[in-house]
Amino acid sequence: MPPAPASAVTFRLATRDDLPRVVALIADDAVAAARTGSFGPAHVAGFEAIEASPNDELVVAELDGEVVGVMQLTFVPGISRNGATRLLVEAVRVDAALRGQGLGRALMTYAHERGRERGCVLAQLTSDKQREDAHRFYRSLGYAQSHEGFKLPL
Repeated sequence: MPPAPASAVTFRLATRDDLPRVVALIADDAVAAARTGSFGPAHVAGFEAIEASPNDELVVAELDGEVVGVMQLTFVPGISRNGATRLLVEAVRVDAALRGQGLGRALMTYAHERGRERGCVLAQLTSDKQREDAHRFYRSLGYAQSHEGFKLPL
């Protein structure tokens, strides 16, 4: 019996060559499509900024040599919580054909491991209010909807 995708997935930092696939994964739903756009120079600039930052990682999940998932991890030093560093998890996406097979859980497990390695005491994320399936998923991982989020376009 072949291994389940989640057991065979590997994680690595994204490379510039991964960017078209990463953008396609992030844009592959009605909520994100318009705000992500099509792959272009702005995505390359964003990738270069992430790559240059010691507190950011763009991580891809790879299965059989293909990028099937992505997430951005940001390690946020702070003053509150006794000077704690927080793990901010953003843009978690799994290939639509592979959803429900444990890849999202594997991505998040990897994120939490990276956070602990970096000394983070808390993981946090935001999720669009329209993403009810994602909210169920995050709650199943132990995340609590403890705060109201606010955003302001600049």
